[in-house]
Amino acid sequence: MKIVAFGGSNSRNSINKKLATYVSHLFENCEVEVLDLNDFAIPLFSVDLEKEIGQPLEAKDFLDKIATADVLVISMAENNSNYTAAFKSLFDWASRINVKVFQQKPMLLMATSPGARGGGNVLEIAKNAFPRYGADIKATFSLPSFNDNFDLEHNKISNPEFDNQIKEIVKNFVVKTFLA
Repeated sequence: MKIVAFGGSNSRNSINKKLATYVSHLFENCEVEVLDLNDFAIPLFSVDLEKEIGQPLEAKDFLDKIATADVLVISMAENNSNYTAAFKSLFDWASRINVKVFQQKPMLLMATSPGARGGGNVLEIAKNAFPRYGADIKATFSLPSFNDNFDLEHNKISNPEFDNQIKEIVKNFVVKTFLA
């Protein structure tokens, strides 16, 4: 089984990428590929630009990576209660190529932030919108107060309550998705 994971941010030190990386490695006996949105840097989407340049290769490459996955582990970064501009533009370009961007792949959808809501706004937006774009969301998770609940030295959730919660979610995800 192959997991494709990414954080919905182009920050080089993305806390959402760190969370997605940690959680994707909780799945047993899996190949994990962690994507970096910086590898898919493209101009902001506009229909005028699309007419001028066509569809960027990076958007096609992103869709090709999604196609290789058996499971998607995505942690959405939140900017002003919504998607980051980097994710939104990549998503917009990709959806022009294939409206079912997530290609009906089983998805564990997450978010985190330094704040107490843990990216709750963007998580809710994505949870409601992504199914229209081919996401098969099996579970969601929000990690609040990232800096207090994640150990950067060991790259793992440090709060036992949240760590046990995500481990249970992963266990149930596997059972519900592959063993049911």
